[in-house]
Amino acid sequence: MPIDVAFIDADKPGYVDYLNKVLPLVRPGGLILAHNVDMVPDNVKAVTTNPGLVTIFYTQGRGLAITFRKR
Repeated sequence: MPIDVAFIDADKPGYVDYLNKVLPLVRPGGLILAHNVDMVPDNVKAVTTNPGLVTIFYTQGRGLAITFRKR
């Protein structure tokens, strides 16, 4: 069953793995939110280089990545 929103806020070295596991479950048009993105540059790279995703960053505090799944 597809999901609309996923929120990642866990151990920082696992962020890319969590992204890869949750991405197939998020429906097109859904969101993946990741907290503390200033601490996980590998995740930032993963969401900004994937052509199926659009990501904006809220940089207050520790930062929040808001990723929209296009397809």
